[in-house]
Amino acid sequence: MKTITMTIAALTLATASFTTLAATEVQSAPAGQQTLGVVSASTYGSLPSLQSQLNAKAEQAGASSYRIIGASGNNQMYGTAELYK
Repeated sequence: MKTITMTIAALTLATASFTTLAATEVQSAPAGQQTLGVVSASTYGSLPSLQSQLNAKAEQAGASSYRIIGASGNNQMYGTAELYK
């Protein structure tokens, strides 16, 4: 019983921490936020994997949100995102 309670508590804390650090993808520049810069990424895969990489780079840079401003490719995807805080 203690193990189940501890596991649930750990999962709850991990989820809460992750959501507070996660950068949010936006469709337009958020009002009241400043531009931090631009990041780029490339991957062999699909658009969702490119989005995931851009999200990770935005989080590493300390951005609260990001907007994908370009994406292209066939077998290898390339993308650029503008960061906001």
